[in-house]
Amino acid sequence: MRFPTFLKSLLLGVPVGVTLLDCVGYVARVEGVSMQPALNPDATVTDYVFLSRWAVRNMDVQRGDIISLISPKDPTQKIIKRVVALQGDVISTLGYKLPYVTVPEGHCWVEGDHTGNSLDSNTFGPVSLGLVTARATQIVWPPSRWQQLPSTVPKTREPIAMGKRPAAVASSRSVSNSSSSSSSSNPIGEVH
Repeated sequence: MRFPTFLKSLLLGVPVGVTLLDCVGYVARVEGVSMQPALNPDATVTDYVFLSRWAVRNMDVQRGDIISLISPKDPTQKIIKRVVALQGDVISTLGYKLPYVTVPEGHCWVEGDHTGNSLDSNTFGPVSLGLVTARATQIVWPPSRWQQLPSTVPKTREPIAMGKRPAAVASSRSVSNSSSSSSSSNPIGEVH
């Protein structure tokens, strides 16, 4: 018995597609105002970003990266935030139960760019790197907003003291950045 071409394509295409989504990345809609002005700069614009799973395959995140993670408050929801501090960094908090926090090993401190309108580490504390699912690398829609997303921490939110990173992690990130050139629709938002 011969399989029609369509079925052969389907049998090959589905596993390849799932592998790409699971290992490489996908496009997601950003909901909410917590990342303004970097994402969704006003009420009339909804940004779609490329979330690279490949970029965080070794749990290698840097200060300033915009990441997607599983919400520590609601495991059924994904949120998108900026990494402000890494393990060993001392950060001054904004309304957290302690005025200063040293980020523990295997964790990071994440915040929304729109201070005061974001459910972030100032509410739930340091976040385990195991909750990180992807890094937002580009805005892909609408066309008027096409751009790379820079990894920068606002000057007012830089850590008070920077922790030391293992040399292997720091050097692997610089090598991957120098060698790289600058679908599904899943919403990424925040809990209010």
